[in-house]
Amino acid sequence: MMCALTIGSLLTHLGITAYARLGETLQLAAAARELAQALRAARNQAALQQLALTVHPLQGDWGKGWRVSQEHDGQVLREHRLAKPVKVVASSAREVRFSKRGAPIGEGFVGITLDICQRSGPDSQHQVVLSPSGRVSLRSDEGRRCAGD
Repeated sequence: MMCALTIGSLLTHLGITAYARLGETLQLAAAARELAQALRAARNQAALQQLALTVHPLQGDWGKGWRVSQEHDGQVLREHRLAKPVKVVASSAREVRFSKRGAPIGEGFVGITLDICQRSGPDSQHQVVLSPSGRVSLRSDEGRRCAGD
């Protein structure tokens, strides 16, 4: 009977750990998709409405969320706060600016890479990349290391 209880508790512990890991993986994937979609939407809106727009990380941290605002007067068009903050390692901490034509602007803009990282380790499975041309891509790979670790 003691062996059965020990095996049962061990299996329960393993199941809970796997379930928590799955929850974190799904949260990271959702955050990466939402960030990529926000950058695409800001680029498209800038081009369609002929407005220069800026996408800012909230409180300087992309892992907390982001805000899209008009460049000329700072009017906030939309803000997205993540329900649960995630760890995001950015190749550049600055905001992303789009011209009236939807092209990224900024002195020497060479693109930005945002790694959505696991809190429990140095691995990143999701990466949002904004190229110098303005194309936004979402990449998902196993085993990539976070740039800041």
